[in-house]
Amino acid sequence: MILLKHNNAPVYLQFPNRPYLRPDMSQKLTAAITAVGGFVPDHVLSNFDLEQMVDTNDEWIRSRTGIEERRILKGEGKGTSDLGTPAVQQILTKKGIDPSEIECIICATVTPDMVFPATANIIADKVGAVNAFSFDIGAACSGFLYALTQGAAFIESGRYKKVIVVGADKMSSIIDYTDRATCIIFGDGGGAVLLEPNYDGYGVLDSILRSDGQGRHFLHMKAGGSMKPASIETVMAKEHFVYQEGQAVFKFAVKGMADVSAELLERNNLTGDDIAWLVPHQANLRIIDATANRMGLPKEKVMINIQKYGNTTAGTLPLCLKDWESQLKKGDNIVLAAFGGGFTWGATLVKWAYDGNS
Repeated sequence: MILLKHNNAPVYLQFPNRPYLRPDMSQKLTAAITAVGGFVPDHVLSNFDLEQMVDTNDEWIRSRTGIEERRILKGEGKGTSDLGTPAVQQILTKKGIDPSEIECIICATVTPDMVFPATANIIADKVGAVNAFSFDIGAACSGFLYALTQGAAFIESGRYKKVIVVGADKMSSIIDYTDRATCIIFGDGGGAVLLEPNYDGYGVLDSILRSDGQGRHFLHMKAGGSMKPASIETVMAKEHFVYQEGQAVFKFAVKGMADVSAELLERNNLTGDDIAWLVPHQANLRIIDATANRMGLPKEKVMINIQKYGNTTAGTLPLCLKDWESQLKKGDNIVLAAFGGGFTWGATLVKWAYDGNS
């Protein structure tokens, strides 16, 4: 936008590809979530199925994680893009948007279709977003929060009008189904949100993001990167699967997710009474409960679908938004919180921009 003067009166010129900025600059430009989409595969892997595969049982899994079943993406040549693409297509259909209008697609994932190109590139191609630049963010279970904050910054800059943020992971591709410590936790799924400019106080209001590289020792994939490329030896040693030291991760996750969520409320002069919903990463029911308790929130205000999908990593937060969309009301304050390998963690405050049942 360019400000000129004609007869001492301001004239505002709009760039074709940029949103119109109101002359009243006191009305801040924010990035509002204006649509959500989600997708999980049809194939269900229940706790009872896992009892036939490893030394575990339904009661043990449910009591420690809250998980009853998870979804698995089946089919030759299927990858994470096949989880993210349907979620994006839902948004385009719901909003009546031509794919060519999308200017940016960010995909949070740790299970890309390939090492390169980015899975976001593939999703953009599959949905026909021919004018979008696209890239991936790898921050494990916190990836969607990282990507959402980045996408919001693009909108807030005034440069872009329509940004889609995807969180999706095909965790079954990196899980050892003979390892009962990890195979019970993860599932496949993905979701997406559309970000658009808003001048009425709705949208992404604040984020606190953290990381600590020392956490790599407790949750990682041992081989497949540049430090330890794939070889016959690494494959035989099962080093291309998720490695996790459960107790250490649990301890850090409880503290990290709860602390940062409480900090976000304090920084914005809010209490649990001001929050309509907590949208927590679906890693473990005990971690979710600890975060809600720290924020002073009853269970009725907490989105939980871990029992259906397990931990879909970057997919958990948008899948929750999709499952609860009909219950969300315009003006609701919601907090999204996550903790992931790396370690990465964070919390984001969003004021919801539309009635979910509209």
